[in-house]
Amino acid sequence: MFNFQKGVFHPFSFKTLLLSAAFLLLLLTAFTLPAAVMVSTTPGSRELPIYCVQTDQKKIALTFDAAWGNEDTADLLSILARNQIHATFFLTGSWVDAYPDDVKAIAAAGHDIGNHSQTHPEMSTLSKEQIRDELMQVHKNVKELTGQNMCFFRPPYGDYNNLLIQTATECGYLSIQWDIDTFVS
Repeated sequence: MFNFQKGVFHPFSFKTLLLSAAFLLLLLTAFTLPAAVMVSTTPGSRELPIYCVQTDQKKIALTFDAAWGNEDTADLLSILARNQIHATFFLTGSWVDAYPDDVKAIAAAGHDIGNHSQTHPEMSTLSKEQIRDELMQVHKNVKELTGQNMCFFRPPYGDYNNLLIQTATECGYLSIQWDIDTFVS
């Protein structure tokens, strides 16, 4: 449900999800991004998303990308609640449109909702205006459903370029990337 690579859906079992979650539970405490994060995202001339935030505390950020299917959403929310785990769900606009009650449930449970684009394209191939449209359409829909403004953006496929990162920043987003992918095939 929440995992994919470069346009190819790789199904995984709920058991795999639970095993991954159990492993992460050993390491996890609630992740809170400080009010002001100073991150250098421009080594040389290449804009970069945030891959990690340095901290002396033993914390990780648990995130999920949702682009299709909601078969496991209720179970996942239950597991997170039972274990008092806070996560960030990066949602595509098509997922938001298809599962508005799940979007509301994620927000009501206190999880962060992040932007994963409207249609899940390879965003490095888009113009600035197309990027802005991809970001702001899903932003508007999530705001209408939950009353929340999203501030995190995860580029689909992990695909980004300077224009994407700069445009996302102009739209009020911190671009977030993973540094450990727990995908199990």
